[in-house]
Amino acid sequence: MKTIKFLAIALLFVGFISCNNDDDATPELLPVNSETISNLHAPQNGGQGQPVSGAFAKFNFATGETTTSDTEWDIAFRGTSIIVNGGTSLGTTDEPERTGNAAVYIANGSMSSITEVATEHLMQDSATSYAIATGSGNGWYTYAGPPSHVINPTPGKILVIRTHDGKYAKVEILSYYKDAPANPDAFVDESRYFTFNFVYQPNDNVTNF
Repeated sequence: MKTIKFLAIALLFVGFISCNNDDDATPELLPVNSETISNLHAPQNGGQGQPVSGAFAKFNFATGETTTSDTEWDIAFRGTSIIVNGGTSLGTTDEPERTGNAAVYIANGSMSSITEVATEHLMQDSATSYAIATGSGNGWYTYAGPPSHVINPTPGKILVIRTHDGKYAKVEILSYYKDAPANPDAFVDESRYFTFNFVYQPNDNVTNF
């Protein structure tokens, strides 16, 4: 009888230790995803002093694809404008409603050097301005002006993004022209086609890449 009691107690003790080890185990993290997106088309109507309109091309980092969803998008493109799914609409025609908690800031560096999200710098769109500023030299691009009229991504500008559902990503825009020519010609190459690298951190509450 004593032997049976001893074995029962031993088994209970082993089970208790096993449960504690399971509770203390660190959950396995999902791998960080790195991709290149080519020729994301972001047309717009108007501009050059005329009212701007046209649907934004919405993008979801978790899927690595554009989407037509009203809610499951992180950033969206129209012409040179980039918006996030967080904050308030600027009020332009065809601008989507912000339903998420996305935010963004522009970091100075390279994709390899930006390894941690500085959450205190994150900003959302507002009724007065986009978080990613528009205009040459203000945000992600530089406009060369005449005679070339080329729009080029400003070197060393990395978009650091909180997604609509609270994950994180970083983006390096490579080209604004179809097929990403090394030396774009604004009079020959089709514009409003984004090529960019991105890194997506799919784990909750993880702010490094």
